[in-house]
Amino acid sequence: MVSGRNCLPINPKRLSARCEFHFACGRSRTPLGIWPLNNGLHLGISAKCAAILLLPVALAACAGSDDGRDAALTIDSGGNSIQPFPDNYRGELLAFMKTYLNDPRGVHDAAVAEPVQRTVGGRLRYVSCVRFTPRESDGSYRDPRERAVVYVNGRLDRVVENARDTCAGATYAPYPDLEKLTR
Repeated sequence: MVSGRNCLPINPKRLSARCEFHFACGRSRTPLGIWPLNNGLHLGISAKCAAILLLPVALAACAGSDDGRDAALTIDSGGNSIQPFPDNYRGELLAFMKTYLNDPRGVHDAAVAEPVQRTVGGRLRYVSCVRFTPRESDGSYRDPRERAVVYVNGRLDRVVENARDTCAGATYAPYPDLEKLTR
């Protein structure tokens, strides 16, 4: 057995018959990657290395902008079947926006367009457009935002953040219920 200056002493009685050599410190470990020590079995360096290597991946998944990404709520069965009109589109949109916005209070200039059939992702779907100006975290208001809301089987399916082309020519009507949202 090899021991280096940063390595812990190994008890040969605790090693199984099938061990592998670890080049980082010159220690042996069991097939499951558990480091044998004098006081029992510990995960040790392997778990720490895995956590250090996976941390940037987890942080990268959380970081980034939401522009260009869609938020899907239902499973799209595909196909170009005839889609029913979303009768409760205003209520579903209101419930969704309450969770979609970081702070749903203080929304200004809210307007919604009645759902019309459009081709989205190669499929014919009902699409409703919504325009609003949310209050920012610092209390200010910036440019209005426009989102396309896609309905599948008469239910709200996803919100398309980049809705410029999808909502071109939409006829908006005031949507005061969105301006009255609370937390």
